[in-house]
Amino acid sequence: MATGWAGDGAVQDQIDATVNDAIARARSRLPSGPGLDRCEECDAAIPEARRRAIPGVRLCVACQEARDREEASASSYNRRGSKDSQLR
Repeated sequence: MATGWAGDGAVQDQIDATVNDAIARARSRLPSGPGLDRCEECDAAIPEARRRAIPGVRLCVACQEARDREEASASSYNRRGSKDSQLR
């Protein structure tokens, strides 16, 4: 049931748009193109299995884990304060 100027399903449309934006953002950060034989951060060899599993890989496992931790700690997204979490 919609109220005011919002049409039926407007809340779900907003949630869907938020999810689709997050998916597009995550896909844009995926590596693509030819991968590297050596890590661009520490110059360690990247194993063949990793290069086959992740096309376009540019970092070794250790450097990728460090980058992921850094990005997670720098995230400014507050799930508790988001409107999506309040709607559930």
